[in-house]
Amino acid sequence: MRAAVFKAAGEPLAIEERPDPAPAPDEVVIRIGRCGICGSDLGMTERHARTVPRGSVLGHEYAGEVVALGKEATRLKLGDRVTALPVRSCGRCAACLAGLPLHCAGGHFAFGGFAELIAASEANCIALPADLSLADGALVEPLAVGLHGVDLARPPIGARILILGAGPIGLTVAFWLHRFGHRRVAICASSTRNEALAADIGATRFLVAGNDLPQEAAGALGGAPEIVFECVGKPGMLARAIECVAPRGLVLGLGACWHPDPIDSLLALVKEVRVQFAVGYAKADFGMAVEALAAGAVEPRAMVTDTVTLDQLPATFEALRHRSHQCKVMIDPTGAHHPH
Repeated sequence: MRAAVFKAAGEPLAIEERPDPAPAPDEVVIRIGRCGICGSDLGMTERHARTVPRGSVLGHEYAGEVVALGKEATRLKLGDRVTALPVRSCGRCAACLAGLPLHCAGGHFAFGGFAELIAASEANCIALPADLSLADGALVEPLAVGLHGVDLARPPIGARILILGAGPIGLTVAFWLHRFGHRRVAICASSTRNEALAADIGATRFLVAGNDLPQEAAGALGGAPEIVFECVGKPGMLARAIECVAPRGLVLGLGACWHPDPIDSLLALVKEVRVQFAVGYAKADFGMAVEALAAGAVEPRAMVTDTVTLDQLPATFEALRHRSHQCKVMIDPTGAHHPH
């Protein structure tokens, strides 16, 4: 199979031939139809970041068709269209049995979606309804991330909520908040590029980040936000969230920051701020995301701004490191040409 391989920080991905994966007894092999590029893929391959090992194949927002079954894989069949939690876990411990495979003692993220084929745990695969496309299936993972953050925050209806970041994760948080009935949601970004998309997906106010953001957020929401979702993952953003949040409020960290990030702990102390971080998702979050799309929630599809081939991926990946008009770019490894 062909795959985009990480060589070293500062170098573009390289398209290489790799052996086709063979399924372990409890795995299936999926022919990938779509895989999204995530901000964390970019972050973990930056210079000076805690990088992934050389030779790794990244990509974890994927959907495709089952083309091989391990001998113990009995739930799925050849030809099934699936997405999957990109996780390896034991499947037997308390965390796995509770549907939280990322909290398995031996659990870890399992990348590999920037390729034509991937082996995945059958237990962590979610079948796609017939009326959903593989592009829809590749949106399930980022939707599950946003849902997991909202679930951990448990905002009461009527709460004043600020989302820092209008990229895919900030937008998925806005989507779920709107779906759950929240109407006091402001989203903040560094430019107005995604303002219309934020409004369409569920945000009620849009702010451009400035020096007076705490005052602007309070003005937009009728008071300081009681919950701030940090969805950027850049140094300084947690500090900004603590500045903005109301006393005794909650900062929910969803952005993956690959660098040390200092905060003003005295300000957090004086305000009695609660800080909660969220990693990934529970298995139920994937199921709920599939159900929402199948029920006709079309808004998340607007996040997909481009689809490229595997050969176009290295150049596209590097271009996304810089300010871009793109929101969510997907890869189609099947070889079909997608003009920009």
